Amino acid sequence: MAFMVKHVVGGQLKNLTGGLGEEKSEGEKSEAGKQGMTQEEFEQYQQQLVEEKMERDANFAKKKAERATVRTHFREKYRLPKSELDETQIQQAGDDVELPMELAKMIAEDNQEEQHKQSVIGQLANIQNVDLDQLKDKAQATLEDLKQSAEKCALM
Repeated sequence: MAFMVKHVVGGQLKNLTGGLGEEKSEGEKSEAGKQGMTQEEFEQYQQQLVEEKMERDANFAKKKAERATVRTHFREKYRLPKSELDETQIQQAGDDVELPMELAKMIAEDNQEEQHKQSVIGQLANIQNVDLDQLKDKAQATLEDLKQSAEKCALM
């Protein structure tokens, strides 16, 4: 831990002072020697840092693409203009972009609610002071009356 702090802060201080008061001698140690490692350990450490950075960058790009997918979904849902940035982020991440399970569930629930609201019964439910059960009962009673009157009709 102290090594990392010294490495980060020490490098920044050298940049700030511009290396004043430091005169490099010919016998100066290599970068690995300065950090108390052998050359092989230092190379492994540098390789590990590069791999970790690549992994973080890949995860970050994936998260950005997932967010862009969500934004795209809502833009389509609410008929908003498309964004070139979102499309670019999705393309950069490739085909492995998937919505998290929780977001997919939320979107599915929203779609079901939208479909219900767009149905006739959903529209009637939005009207205040309307009892749907009473309306259903009246409709069924009317259909039964029509069937009975149709049976009594001599022409049919």
